[in-house]
Amino acid sequence: MRVIVGVSDMKVSNDLEAVLVTYSLGSCIGVVIYDAVAKVGGLLHYLLPESKLSPEKAVKNPYMFADTGLPALFKAAYELGAKKQRMKIIVAGGSQVMDQAGFFNIGKRNDIAVRKMFHKNNVLIDYRDVGGIVNRTIKLEVKSGDTWIKVSGKGVKKI
Repeated sequence: MRVIVGVSDMKVSNDLEAVLVTYSLGSCIGVVIYDAVAKVGGLLHYLLPESKLSPEKAVKNPYMFADTGLPALFKAAYELGAKKQRMKIIVAGGSQVMDQAGFFNIGKRNDIAVRKMFHKNNVLIDYRDVGGIVNRTIKLEVKSGDTWIKVSGKGVKKI
């Protein structure tokens, strides 16, 4: 059963039939977490690095921002039995698709935000595919933890 994770969205599941997928990661970041023991997987597709850019929007949709979406992702996984120390973490996106001149650097700022938060909380990233000027799609199979990243023009890679 395919579960679509939209922009500024997050899904966590322990349904062994679920396949979490998010499309069109440009400057946005997709974060996959997976606990193989608990068979819990999660996927966050956040748009911007910091909720202080729009506190009102952060209250309505915490998944829009790294600093509010990441804690929500982990909390939801913990509620289903996942443990931080067992999690596989994959980060993808953060490209400069719309801003190739780097004027706003949203992709880079999004990548820095996730790396800072993870560093501060002693979370190690197992695999990163960020930057460039390409779109990415991420898919996570909850039953196995298998994860695939499709990069525009480069095909699909199983992580």
